[in-house]
Amino acid sequence: MNIDKVSTTPFSDQKPGTSGLRKSVKVFQQPHYLENFIQSIFDSVGNLHFQTLVLGGDGRYYNRQAIQIILKMAAANGIERIKVGQGGILSTPATSAIIRKYQAIGGIILSASHNPGGPNGDFGVKYNISNGGPAPEKVTEAIYDRSKVIDSYQILEAPDVDLETLGESHLGETVVEVIDSVHDYQELMESLFDFERIHQLLIKGNFRFSIDALHAVAGPYAHAIFESRLGAPAGTVRNGTPLEDFGGGHPDPNLVYAHELVDILYAEDAPDFGAAFDGDGDRNMILGRKFFVTPSDSLAVLAANAKLVPGYSAGLAGVARSMPTSQAVDRVAAQIGIESYETPTGWKFFGNLLDAGKATLCGEESFGTSSNHIREKDGLWAVLFWLNILAVRQQSVEQIVREHWQTYGRNYYSRYDYEEIQTGPANTLIERLRSLLPTLKGKQFGNYQVDYSDDFSYTDSVDGTISHQQGVRIGFTDGSRIVVRLSGTGTQGATLRVYLESYEPDPAKHDLDPQIALASLITIAQEIAQIRELTGREQPTVIT
Repeated sequence: MNIDKVSTTPFSDQKPGTSGLRKSVKVFQQPHYLENFIQSIFDSVGNLHFQTLVLGGDGRYYNRQAIQIILKMAAANGIERIKVGQGGILSTPATSAIIRKYQAIGGIILSASHNPGGPNGDFGVKYNISNGGPAPEKVTEAIYDRSKVIDSYQILEAPDVDLETLGESHLGETVVEVIDSVHDYQELMESLFDFERIHQLLIKGNFRFSIDALHAVAGPYAHAIFESRLGAPAGTVRNGTPLEDFGGGHPDPNLVYAHELVDILYAEDAPDFGAAFDGDGDRNMILGRKFFVTPSDSLAVLAANAKLVPGYSAGLAGVARSMPTSQAVDRVAAQIGIESYETPTGWKFFGNLLDAGKATLCGEESFGTSSNHIREKDGLWAVLFWLNILAVRQQSVEQIVREHWQTYGRNYYSRYDYEEIQTGPANTLIERLRSLLPTLKGKQFGNYQVDYSDDFSYTDSVDGTISHQQGVRIGFTDGSRIVVRLSGTGTQGATLRVYLESYEPDPAKHDLDPQIALASLITIAQEIAQIRELTGREQPTVIT
């Protein structure tokens, strides 16, 4: 087998975003485009000899072809062993777990997460480092810098690898090991949760639940863990076969795109519990019977009930949340006497806190929750955590959340997403807001007086790294706040996100619809940011 050194020229648009490089499939299918980025990763990582690499993806369109290219490039670049998921399937949390278990140098995850798939959809490549977490900014910057000057890449001349048969084969001197996609991850879950107690809950005739994998990567994991291992009835997992186009759906587990599950949980004969996952299995949506649990509340409830779960019964070292996530978990941390950390959006920012033992649970309002068991968001883990709590407390989801509000107060919270708006107006809106920040303190908007206004800057408490301009914050004297930022996960135009939060300690006022409770803040956000005037959008694309 010969190693080809292929001449190439740089692409100018290979700067990784919040979670790797995401572009349309057609962009990745350009000659040399994928190869350039992969070679840039290998050139930036350093010595690859005697190292193990983990490789897999969410099954979306172009996943299999990309894996064959990456296998041959990894072999040409001297990787000793590659662990690749059977059929090319590996969820993002499973990849993190496998990197950590086998002390791999890192992993390449092929996914555009919750973005649509298919020939006209999106594709993505993300590199995770040896701790199992997303590459930090210093690594992604090095990859980007290399991509701007790359002039060649290496690839092995070899037949495609059989990805269906478990076991080992060789590409030149490199061992390719096709592994069971679920086994190592399931083993880790069994070490954290009381599977026998959850099993007893699931086989009781009066407890029913429904899981929607949205035809994405979590399907095989959900079938194996919930139905085969824990004994849930066949059919509990819906849309459990990964499809290249996600069945024509949008693999984003929110109230809009997972509407089939929402309809089931809000029907008259609704089950007790429901959950959905995204494209690569790292996000989750939690529902009770006719009851939606916001991701911010979910993180707070898990923190408050952690001692009921075997893997966390010794207590939590601390908790961490992204800045736009509601402050509900901060209230739990304060009451139980642990630290709460506020980071920019992006799971990579939790890595140092977890590695340093400063945090145990962490979460983002964008339907991501996890712990120190891996270095990624983990959708199935969150569902198992909830099921473990339900099994111990023998209460409904709604009862548990309402008792939580009675103890800690309710953080009314909502996010408005304006997707695929023109980049120019989006940038104008943010720059205009930044220019207003010095003038806002003390201003009155209806019943709200501005207490502070800034563009969030984060100094990592472990390594001192500083991240600037992570989102515009406008805080009011009653604790309410508005956050505005541009998301880095879209591939078409820009996604503007507006976050609204208001704290209500009075249990008598905990039954309002969040859109009603936040109505005044919504009006103020529109007034200050001038969203309609600058974007032309009358309504957001998605409200959660």
